[in-house]
Amino acid sequence: MSDGRDTPKLITEVPGPSSRAWIDRLADRECPAITARRARRASALGAVDDDPIVWAEAVGSNVLDVDGNRYVDLTAGFGVASVGHRNPAVVAAATAQLNTLPHVMGDAYPDTQRIRLLEILAEKTGLDRAILGSSGSDGVEAALKTGRIMSGRSSVLSFSAGYHGLSYGALAVAGYHGDAFRGPFADQLGDHVQQAIYGGAIPDLTNIGTVIVEPIQGRGGIRVPPAGWLQSLADACRAAGAVLVFDEVYTGFGRTGDWFAFQHEDVRPDVLVLGKGMAAGFPISAAVGTAEAMDAWGASKGEALHTQTFLGNPVGCAMALAAIAELENVIPTVNSKSRWLRGLLEERGHTVRGRGLMLGIELDDTLAISREMLRRGFIILPAGEHAEVLGVTPPLTITETQLMSFLDTLDAVLK
Repeated sequence: MSDGRDTPKLITEVPGPSSRAWIDRLADRECPAITARRARRASALGAVDDDPIVWAEAVGSNVLDVDGNRYVDLTAGFGVASVGHRNPAVVAAATAQLNTLPHVMGDAYPDTQRIRLLEILAEKTGLDRAILGSSGSDGVEAALKTGRIMSGRSSVLSFSAGYHGLSYGALAVAGYHGDAFRGPFADQLGDHVQQAIYGGAIPDLTNIGTVIVEPIQGRGGIRVPPAGWLQSLADACRAAGAVLVFDEVYTGFGRTGDWFAFQHEDVRPDVLVLGKGMAAGFPISAAVGTAEAMDAWGASKGEALHTQTFLGNPVGCAMALAAIAELENVIPTVNSKSRWLRGLLEERGHTVRGRGLMLGIELDDTLAISREMLRRGFIILPAGEHAEVLGVTPPLTITETQLMSFLDTLDAVLK
């Protein structure tokens, strides 16, 4: 088994025969909207057959598939594996919690891990209270509800190319591929959302109740807004009495070189949405807000206005606490690693956008490039509505050896 510091090792074609066999079985049983990769990718690439690989295990920045091929993961599993896949401290915390208390009862009965996590979230964010959830879109919906209650207005402003998840409440504020994602459900999403250009002129917010924005857009193309734009947006929200929500599901917990992306410009939101890298492998999220925002909910009158069965799951909270403890030593290394990587990319003639270990390399044909990189042992994905960048969002613990191997392989693919 890999020690998490290895470059790729391929012993079969990619994808190999075992991966193909597993995908055949999956295609028979999973909704084709999730699994129909062959037709979509074949059409895009002009390929006859282009199955995904099937993961068998992962550690550090390495993934092994069911054929025994070893890859370097430049995606951190959609940004989740902040401290590496199967981080020993996170796994130990999960195992210990499973052996004592794997589940409690949402809002009815808490446990000590949930309380400790809420305390550490307040300490790290500088905000006061939180609503825990099970996914990024959960956190977004909790934040949107908070904005509605605090402002007293139903209207929401979101931004072009913004991605906040695909559940109904989150989908309503989506800007990323709006027609594709929103179109089939548009008649069920309401007309309470307006959109503005990300990084552009800030519209009149007089009648807006909530503004939701990513400090750096992730899926939308790793786009950093102009300097001072977030502060101007915050000022406009304050002047209009609108609630400002920062969606940091992707950017939070060290991804951009600080604990949170909003700290780069010292612009504090009313509500901050977190997820992905928070627990390094467990589905958990949080909407963390100021006392004013969260206290607007008021006290329960018998039934909680917002809760769920798995709210504050003890295993997820234990893993989050362990991941946050690991990040204390990891986050200080991110900016230097980013400068080193970005410098090498720019020396090789690439245009790079982003911050920290959330970088986008501007290239043509990124879908074809990403598939060829997979065949050579690197898991990497395009980003942007037009797949205009190759996204580099690896585990924050990735080694320089692994990154140098990626750079050399990218050079070979592009040549």
